[in-house]
Amino acid sequence: MAEPAVSRIVILDFGSQYTQVIARRIRECQVFSQILRFDASAKEIAALQPDGLILSGGPASVYGKDAPHPDKGIFDLGVPILGICYGVQLMAHHLGGKVEHSTRREYGPGLLRLTRSSSPLFHNLPKVLDIWNSHGDKITKMPRGFQAIGKTDNSPYAVIEQPKKKFYGLQFHPEVVHTPRGKDILANFVYQICGCKMDWTMGSFIDQTCEEVRRQVGSDHVILGLSGGVDSSVAAALLHKAIGDQLTCVFVNNGLLRSNEAETVQRVFGDNFHVKLKYVDASTRFLKRLKGVTDPEGKRKIIGNEFVRVFEDATKSLTRGKKSKFKFLAQGTLYPDVIESVAIGGNPAALIKSHHNVGGLPKNMKFKLVEPLRQLFKDEVREVGAQLGLPKEIVQRQPFPGPGLAVRILGDITRERLRILREADAIVVAEMKASDWYYRVWQSFAVLLPVRSVGVMGDERTYAQTIAVRIVESQDGMTADWVKLPYELLAKISTRISNEVKGVNRVCYDISSKPPATIEWE
Repeated sequence: MAEPAVSRIVILDFGSQYTQVIARRIRECQVFSQILRFDASAKEIAALQPDGLILSGGPASVYGKDAPHPDKGIFDLGVPILGICYGVQLMAHHLGGKVEHSTRREYGPGLLRLTRSSSPLFHNLPKVLDIWNSHGDKITKMPRGFQAIGKTDNSPYAVIEQPKKKFYGLQFHPEVVHTPRGKDILANFVYQICGCKMDWTMGSFIDQTCEEVRRQVGSDHVILGLSGGVDSSVAAALLHKAIGDQLTCVFVNNGLLRSNEAETVQRVFGDNFHVKLKYVDASTRFLKRLKGVTDPEGKRKIIGNEFVRVFEDATKSLTRGKKSKFKFLAQGTLYPDVIESVAIGGNPAALIKSHHNVGGLPKNMKFKLVEPLRQLFKDEVREVGAQLGLPKEIVQRQPFPGPGLAVRILGDITRERLRILREADAIVVAEMKASDWYYRVWQSFAVLLPVRSVGVMGDERTYAQTIAVRIVESQDGMTADWVKLPYELLAKISTRISNEVKGVNRVCYDISSKPPATIEWE
């Protein structure tokens, strides 16, 4: 007997940095969501049998020379459609309405006033809502058959609908936390309009992903780089569940790891999970390649390239000169890694930085990629890890960048500078755990700055290094805010670093949010 179809919402990505946030909000409704490129054909979309379609926002103008446009056939699929920001402008543009550049842009908070309260999109919602805007264009003429049901100070057509066809459009962003009732709006679209069922969970994701991995890999073998971080650890546990001994994990000591990293990884996966695990000490090799490199992108590219080369050498040693049985390289790539690494052309979203999991891979790589977590956020990954039985020390571990301490050392990377940062970082983590703050924040770590300053220790003048402490709270890593820690805790961290880490005489606290800053310094 065939399994019943799972409810599905398809999202077309027109370049918004928050397209995946839309997908995440849908998943929070326990409905499966899937992102496709903006130019996916109507035939391709129809084959997925979606219950609804969402057109994301984006930075372009519908009249722009290189503006992304959808296949017009999507409007004839007979499924409900929700356009968000640029998405509603596309809907208006292609269905006979008019979009113009506004003399008064709307960025930031605003008020939405509903002019009709009977729309299922606003079921059980008040007539006045706080919303978040980010647009320079606006609709000045609605397509035939549409009606306006909400307005803002700048736009009489802030919400439009065509109830017979179940077409809806929002000029604001319901997916962001700055629109407090936005999740309720999306839930109404999913449940009230599309008729979706709550049939997608992390448990169902695990089952589906295991099936997909088995189909992709077949009888071939997979090699995975295990760093000890949440992402690679959960990827290893998930793949081990899917293909068992076809998976071999390689733990590469690149010399850029945190304190006691090697011991923890070998204990959890070698002793507890009984995963095939090979340890490779390549620290000298990585540090030699990084010598004198100060550019952040240069570091990431070098580490990404060297990482794969080490893997290729490891597979040769594992096969003892015979033809390699490893056809696939697995990675714990998450969606925030992907969206921040895609340059204009492959996707309308602008490049922020390359991740070694994504943008740092060599073009002539000999492996095919397996990325089972590519469409998940960090909190979803943690839930998957918990369901797979990983211990709390792994599942609740704070995010750690793939390039390791290399991107937390600004400037040249040397063994001495690594020692300083490693010791300072260990103090930050120890004090955060001792004060019960570690699991309450998104990330807490130390950064070594390329700054030396004058200080006094005892009766002697010092000229030593500066450590910046970075502690942020976030839901998914896409946005973040600095944490207002108790002064007593900050003082203890600072005092311990200054007293215990040789070569440091100054500690600063980073009070920047994302945006405009990123969480990592490089």
